[in-house]
Amino acid sequence: MGDRIDEWAQQLAEAELSGPLPRRWAHTQGVAERATRVRQVLGADADLLFAAATLHDVGYAPRLAATGFHPLDGARFLRNEHSADERLTRLVANHSFALLEAEERGLRDELASEFPLLEEPLLVDALVYCDMTTTPDGGRTTAEERVAEIRSRYGDDSVVGRFIRRAAPKIFASVERVEAAQAAQPR
Repeated sequence: MGDRIDEWAQQLAEAELSGPLPRRWAHTQGVAERATRVRQVLGADADLLFAAATLHDVGYAPRLAATGFHPLDGARFLRNEHSADERLTRLVANHSFALLEAEERGLRDELASEFPLLEEPLLVDALVYCDMTTTPDGGRTTAEERVAEIRSRYGDDSVVGRFIRRAAPKIFASVERVEAAQAAQPR
């Protein structure tokens, strides 16, 4: 993949998000920056993580919001309009335990059949880590603070509120695994 996919991902995400959704674009840039900090634990998949981090929220772009569920809309856009790498589309579709939110929205079967979960735990965890330790404005935070922020923004009785309460233990476990992998890296 290399620099070419990094540049492509950045240009695409910026084109879709920076104008209509500047705050989402700021978050995206922060998530991508986090991906550069965990590259060493992923080896050959570091570029794929960066691209997924950069494109994980592209489905929020107003022109792409077909279902209103951004992981599915973004993955379909990447697959259908850009013939993106299958692993990349599957990461975007399933980022941060999206399957649980898809269930809340009645889209679980659709998401699971079109974009099956990747059986690459460290890569999946790394994307969760990058997303869930970045604020909506692109700053750094803890996963606990991020989950609390999402719950307060959407409310516990909303689709997103119900999803994030269910996903929180899985999110925290993913973040812990990535932090452990980072700590095990030689300095």
